Amino acid sequence: MFKSFEKHTILLTFVFTCFIGLILKAAQLQIFSKKYAAIAQRTTLNKQTIYPSRGLIFDRNEKLLVYNKPVYDLNVVFNQVSTKMDTTLFCDLLEIEKPTFNQNIKKNWKNSRYSKATPFTFLSKIEPHIFARFQEHLHDFPGFTPSIRNIRSYPHSNAAHLLGYLGEVNNTILKDSSNYTLGDYIGKSGVERTYEKVLRGRKGHKYILKDNFGRDVASYDEGNLDENPKSGSDLIATIDLELQAYGEKLMQNKRGSIVILEPKTGEILSMVSSPNYDPNALNLGSNRGETFNQLYKDSINKPFMDRSLNAKYPPGSIFKPILALIAFQEGVSKPNDYVKCNGYYQYKTFKYKCHEHTPCTNVQIAIQHSCNSYFFDMVRDVIEVKGFDKPEIGLTILDRYLNEFGLGKKLGIDNLLEQSGFVPSPSFYNKLYNDPYSSWKSTYIMSIGIGQGELELTTVQMANLAAIIANRGFYYTPHLIKRSKNALFDLSQKFKTKNTVSIDDIHFYPVIEGMRKTVKYGTGYKAQIPGIEVCGKTGTSQNSFGKDHSVFFAFAPLDDPKIAIAVYVENAGFGGDIAAPIAGLLIEKYLKGDVSPFKKNTEELILAKNLIE
Repeated sequence: MFKSFEKHTILLTFVFTCFIGLILKAAQLQIFSKKYAAIAQRTTLNKQTIYPSRGLIFDRNEKLLVYNKPVYDLNVVFNQVSTKMDTTLFCDLLEIEKPTFNQNIKKNWKNSRYSKATPFTFLSKIEPHIFARFQEHLHDFPGFTPSIRNIRSYPHSNAAHLLGYLGEVNNTILKDSSNYTLGDYIGKSGVERTYEKVLRGRKGHKYILKDNFGRDVASYDEGNLDENPKSGSDLIATIDLELQAYGEKLMQNKRGSIVILEPKTGEILSMVSSPNYDPNALNLGSNRGETFNQLYKDSINKPFMDRSLNAKYPPGSIFKPILALIAFQEGVSKPNDYVKCNGYYQYKTFKYKCHEHTPCTNVQIAIQHSCNSYFFDMVRDVIEVKGFDKPEIGLTILDRYLNEFGLGKKLGIDNLLEQSGFVPSPSFYNKLYNDPYSSWKSTYIMSIGIGQGELELTTVQMANLAAIIANRGFYYTPHLIKRSKNALFDLSQKFKTKNTVSIDDIHFYPVIEGMRKTVKYGTGYKAQIPGIEVCGKTGTSQNSFGKDHSVFFAFAPLDDPKIAIAVYVENAGFGGDIAAPIAGLLIEKYLKGDVSPFKKNTEELILAKNLIE
């Protein structure tokens, strides 16, 4: 027992001795040492955030698309602001009004976002020449600290939708992520949003001792706690800047979209949405808010809407080649089937119009002349595979194939705003006709056979269909980024994975031959290019609210496809008149590097066409 008491006494003595030693050391540092007392009286510790350089974006040929432009933010710690500061001089230097000063300095201190003891952004996006003048007087304004930020700038006025823009983080992001603080910028759309984690980099920090006048005294602890920022990764996009610019030029004064793919890889060579806007208009400059509101409120042209990914359109007759492939694979139709067409398709008392053409003795002629009767007959063969009274079985089979073709779902492009389009199912029609027992029949829904009715596709899905036909049965998920310029990230595996459709190779020949004849001799002749075999299909998408839409998809060359394209021009009428010549110009531009004299007249006519007056 005595030994236990002795051990306990020794332990207490040791703890007490250490405690007294710590008190004496603290007293030495804080009371008796003039060195530390002086530092404590004249300094405060300030943590400065060093923002990284956001990753640059280049086109496939490494032409710069997006770079960083430095601007300055002014941060403030409210408790450190002198009540005797010269606010008039302060406002004059920064070219702001006193009401602006009062508004920016006073915050809702009950809000957890703000604290009088921690820095917050007083003024952002200060132009360099203004900041240079202010910095000379910075010592007169304790509590205020500058920081350098980068905003995006664009050497070209193209590709606004696919590149996207930056904006300030909102409360949801601040709550969910520790990577951002109040006033930080984040990708809001396009590549900037999808690849935010790759582009943003990592912040650095620097700890500085400041005197009571707000001047830097020294680096804290000789900089041992400082951390350098890490720049974001530079990205190489898949798009061809010249092709993108040319597509936007052709679509001026028109509403619609263009998507161009490299069939063998799924790389997006161009993605045009029109009307569009200059990306520099949203580069976080002083007039950004006003410009943003103007673009957002334009409910007629909808320049913010990316029609290539967000708009869901009836594809019209470009759907006919896809239906033919499915019908051949299922064995319900054959390439040499003959269907009589007298300029209309009749079922009981109803007549569905077609146009005059030579007799359709095979599918090639039917595709060449876009015969509605031929494909009404074909879609009924597919849906009625188990009989007229069991359409849900045939429609289920059709939907399964369409899903393999990437329809009725998002393709998974690297843009988070992509829409899925719509493929109607048996359950949809059960609800539509308010009968769970499939009282609807193939004749109710056969308009989907010519790409009308409830069927809806995005333009990127249409271009992907052209790529599948070009590849004779496979595709890679379309994507906008090729690689990282500085090898800091790897492209997602899904963009390297081949997706196949359950169509035998033999069925592609008659469909492709029909598409070749469409451009060579048929409705798509305005897409012809000297010396290049173009395979395409026109579409005229019916519009109950106005003039029909002009549609065309194609690939080229025939034997070694290097380009697949879909063009959709709203309210432009027949597909062969507007969409087809636009596609022909773009295909020639990409494959030959320029437009030949043979096509110059076509180019002039398209450029002069104004469809949004």
